[in-house]
Amino acid sequence: MAVLSVNPTRMELTNLKRKLVTALRGHKLLKDKRDELMRQFLELVRENNALRIEVENAINEANKHMAIARSVMQNEVIDVALMMPKQELQLEIEQRNVMSVMIPSFNTKLRTSDENDIYSYGYAFTSCDLDDAIKSLSDVFPKILRLAEVEKSCQLMAIEIEKTRRRVNALEHVMIPGYQETIKYITMKLDENERSTTTRLMKVKDMMLAEAHGYER
Repeated sequence: MAVLSVNPTRMELTNLKRKLVTALRGHKLLKDKRDELMRQFLELVRENNALRIEVENAINEANKHMAIARSVMQNEVIDVALMMPKQELQLEIEQRNVMSVMIPSFNTKLRTSDENDIYSYGYAFTSCDLDDAIKSLSDVFPKILRLAEVEKSCQLMAIEIEKTRRRVNALEHVMIPGYQETIKYITMKLDENERSTTTRLMKVKDMMLAEAHGYER
């Protein structure tokens, strides 16, 4: 690891030791953040996989019912039946802070609380398979919204995990070793200068004693 370009002085040594303490503390905090993000990310991934299977199965089931309904009903009749929906859904998107990651949170509100309002037609001229298709889609719709919420959260958390991982690696493999090597280098230089100064002082002392001894003679 290369030594930082600094003057080998005690002031620089003190500054570097302070920076090293800060870097070590930051490294620990970032590692804890990365580990917690990974834990929550894996939980979301497992939920995402389970939700996707449920959603795909429900949509396939709705498609089957719709295909049967189209086989026994004319397309014009289906179009007229679905033309004027009675139910209405409002979607509010909020954000939650999870380890400095702003992930979306979806809140839904129906215009009415009557479950039968999902059917915008009478039952006299329609197939029961059309009812089953609409019911299947209505039941799976909250899971579709949750799936979208979870997938977006996974994307955002994956980006933050990568950024945090890079910062941890930079601290662990570049900054902290650089500070440690530079502190070691400055300490050695200061010790060397101190030994040189001590040696010079001893020589000066010997010269002064020798000179004093010569005067005494």
